[in-house]
Amino acid sequence: MTGLLEQVMELPTLPEFVAELDARLATERARRMQFYDQIPDGGKWEFINGEVITHSPDMVRHLVVRGRLERLLSAFVDARQLGVVLAEKALCVFPRNDFMPDVIFFGPEKAAMIGPRQLRLPVPDFACEVLSESTARRDRGVKFRDYEAHGVAEYWVADPEAETLEQFLLQDGAYRLALKSGSGQVRSPVVAGFEIPIRALFDPAENLAALRTLPGG
Repeated sequence: MTGLLEQVMELPTLPEFVAELDARLATERARRMQFYDQIPDGGKWEFINGEVITHSPDMVRHLVVRGRLERLLSAFVDARQLGVVLAEKALCVFPRNDFMPDVIFFGPEKAAMIGPRQLRLPVPDFACEVLSESTARRDRGVKFRDYEAHGVAEYWVADPEAETLEQFLLQDGAYRLALKSGSGQVRSPVVAGFEIPIRALFDPAENLAALRTLPGG
């Protein structure tokens, strides 16, 4: 960011550049307000880099993996009263973009600010995206960068086709790949004490067994 800013500051056309940037951002902000006014209840829509993204229905394998993680995470968090777990259609407001991650967790501080009728939510502490053909580029691109830049402390990327999980942890403002595997255990430092077999995301018997071992399962 600093390097890019220094390059911009060296431009001989800096005033014109800033004026054009201000105009574009103003147009984008107006479009974002329109998005908030018009987004329908129950739909999965996101606002990314000035554009409204409408999502098509998900494949069953995508739905199943998301549901398995949500079930495990919710059981653990609810039993220990660690915060709030939401999924799929929860609209998280970032400084520029609005995302609906597949599964999110808010720790106690942010959870205390969330009301039952709230539509726009803060940046989550933990997020997981389940890859699909239509979303993989964004999940590994603009979402990865935005989550990293704005404090999503832990980011999971689950691949239902390869049956693997990637765990990224925020360290000194950048994501570090802590794990990439289709087997073994994954432990979350953000959701304190939450540890599950990776296979529990992809195998129904493993998911049920893991659920039974969790508090509240």
